[in-house]
Amino acid sequence: MGFFETFVLAIVQGITEFLPISSSAHLILPSQVLGWQDQGLAFDVAVHFGTLLAVVWYYRAELQRMIAGFFTTGFTKTPNADAKLSWMVALATVPAVIFGLLGESFIEENLRSTTVIATTTIVFGVILGLSDRFKSHRNDLTEMTIALALAIGFAQALALIPGTSRSGITMTAALFLGFHRLDAARFSFLLSIPLILAASGLKTIELISADTLVDWGTLLLGVAISGISAWAGIHYFLQLVDRVGMLPFVIYRLLLGAVLFLFFV
Repeated sequence: MGFFETFVLAIVQGITEFLPISSSAHLILPSQVLGWQDQGLAFDVAVHFGTLLAVVWYYRAELQRMIAGFFTTGFTKTPNADAKLSWMVALATVPAVIFGLLGESFIEENLRSTTVIATTTIVFGVILGLSDRFKSHRNDLTEMTIALALAIGFAQALALIPGTSRSGITMTAALFLGFHRLDAARFSFLLSIPLILAASGLKTIELISADTLVDWGTLLLGVAISGISAWAGIHYFLQLVDRVGMLPFVIYRLLLGAVLFLFFV
């Protein structure tokens, strides 16, 4: 890939990874509109690693507290709030891992189409809007329970369907369960860390097994650009959603889904 393609795709991946608007829906547009070829496995690994660095850096202080709490009180009868949050993130990760292992081949063969992406972009955009508009958002993460964490985890498993948006569906579930918008977003972002880490690791193993020639300059550029854009996406998303809620992203999803149906289905 050339510099321009690398720059555009890394920015798209970085920004959309954590916004509730579906990165898969956006990554099909450059290839459809501009005729670009698939970016390849190595580039996927690079940009996902960049987004992982971004979210870890953004929440570095909280992650340090969670790790410390986990190893000091996590296995006691009275874990502190940080240890409890660590357990909730771990539990909420389990459903997506199980369904991912069981359903990956089916999804690859049957659901990776523009029609599916356009449909899920609209449907889950509407559901996001309903969760934001008609539920009270009073709970914070100290009120997270095993049942609530697993409910969000099972919702996250739906993100295996292209166009759903992992962050979108987890925020939607948390909002329906009564969590404050910022806490819904915070839990969603923390929940992304083990999954992105696992996905990047698996893709790295595939890349090594494939014995593919690697353009390290392009990959490093992809890491840097996706990381910076992902950090900015998280930062400004939290500011916006705290002021106006999810409505701008709901409207955007509906418009994007309509464009996909009109021009690419």
